[in-house]
Amino acid sequence: MATDSDATWEYETVRPPREATMREAADPKDMLNEFGSKGWEFVDTIDYAEGGTKYLVFKRRRSGDDDD
Repeated sequence: MATDSDATWEYETVRPPREATMREAADPKDMLNEFGSKGWEFVDTIDYAEGGTKYLVFKRRRSGDDDD
């Protein structure tokens, strides 16, 4: 079985959902569940220097990695 240290990862960055004003973050639960159903795991955020989240960062094993 491959360990995390042996795995090859791919990453995806997504802007978090915003309310109509574009200033307030919307609840990202639906988006997180959608990405999770496709094998993506939420791992971190990339934030603006002044505060607030610019990107959500996801990772998953690269296709073709064996678990054996």
